[in-house]
Amino acid sequence: MPRTVPEWIAKHDDQAVPPHVRARVFDAHDGICAESGRKIRAGEDWDLDHALALCNGGQHRESNLQPVLKDPHKAKTARDVAQRAKNGRVRKKHLGIKARKQLIPGSKGSGYRKKMDGTVVRVDE
Repeated sequence: MPRTVPEWIAKHDDQAVPPHVRARVFDAHDGICAESGRKIRAGEDWDLDHALALCNGGQHRESNLQPVLKDPHKAKTARDVAQRAKNGRVRKKHLGIKARKQLIPGSKGSGYRKKMDGTVVRVDE
């Protein structure tokens, strides 16, 4: 059956979701929390969550929203932020712009070795 109303799409990422759209998303998911999988009871606090987070390329539109209870939402947000950080690290590594780590003098990666008599020599010598 085709939609009788057009899908709500935000004009910008900071736009608040209207109450009627919030109700439509709740009804579309039968009032079930997308993270815990349990029914959201009357009076319980719940949020609208982006299935694909905005910071990871998701869109601020009705089809990307899902109802999630408050506590599971915090955990999902933490996972989304961690995934964004990892994506950034991997991208920098692939582009060759990853910052080099500071080597500890005398460590295996420093290129120097200390002999038993106390003299320091380069490993490649």
